[in-house]
Amino acid sequence: MRGGRGLPAQPGAAPTATGPPPDAGRQQPERTDRRGGAAVHLVGVVHLYRQAGEDVVGLRGVDLDVEPGETLALLGPSGMGKTTVLRLIAGVMTASAGVVRVGGVDLRRLRGGERRALRAGEIGYIVQGTSANVLPFATTLENLWFAQHGARVLGRVPPWSPEELLDILGLGGLARVRVAQMPRGVQQLVAVVNGVAAGPRLLLADEPTAQLTTTSAYNVMQLLLRINAELGTTILMVTHDPSMAAFFPRVVTIRDGRVGADAIHGTEYAVVDGSGSVQLPPDVLETLPPNTRVRVVRIGGGVELLSPESEP
Repeated sequence: MRGGRGLPAQPGAAPTATGPPPDAGRQQPERTDRRGGAAVHLVGVVHLYRQAGEDVVGLRGVDLDVEPGETLALLGPSGMGKTTVLRLIAGVMTASAGVVRVGGVDLRRLRGGERRALRAGEIGYIVQGTSANVLPFATTLENLWFAQHGARVLGRVPPWSPEELLDILGLGGLARVRVAQMPRGVQQLVAVVNGVAAGPRLLLADEPTAQLTTTSAYNVMQLLLRINAELGTTILMVTHDPSMAAFFPRVVTIRDGRVGADAIHGTEYAVVDGSGSVQLPPDVLETLPPNTRVRVVRIGGGVELLSPESEP
């Protein structure tokens, strides 16, 4: 995205003390601090939680591979397990069974302090809701300094200063603006930049466009794409909005705690999980409802499922 245009102007954006953002149209010099992304690998992930004194199955054997530097949206309605997947990858929760690996590190084998250290440097995690990700009384620069503090405590040097990161992402005009003075959509931009302030190789974003106007949501998505292009960061985003998921080239649909479909550049594929099961799309279930007997017919390049009614 070097040499591309910056983010569209936000209606009603707060005035800045440093003038407009740098001209994103100028040719940017080749940078050497592009960190690149981390791979994500989930195998047979099961998660149980307690509710009303009973065990409830949140995830039923999730398999997922994400390549370094990939952008992926986890799509589906509320209650399907999307945020649970994100929290397990962030190390906020521990899977009941299965493998959760980020960049070669098996999170289930880490202690709590080791997982927190990973979030301080290698994994950025933006939780749902703007206020939980920013310090409203502080300026953007102060927010970024605080977001880098955990990495510095661990002896890690962030790959860029707050000023450099804002310049890379075309948001230098927000540097000295107090977050409380910004419209909500601009505050969410600061929340997203906070998520990559320490230079993580993986950014997890839970509903980053929720309750934003169409223009503000568009700006957030453009910022995520710019982070991926400029920094090489792997990005996983949870959303219930298909129009937001469509910004990313790969969209994985979560249904009932499983991977229901995997769409690449708009072409949707069913996924065979580790047990050999395939989740059928909802419209196909109208033709083949649960407990329907089907005959598996092997054909060149695949199989057909035939119900007794369709056979002669």
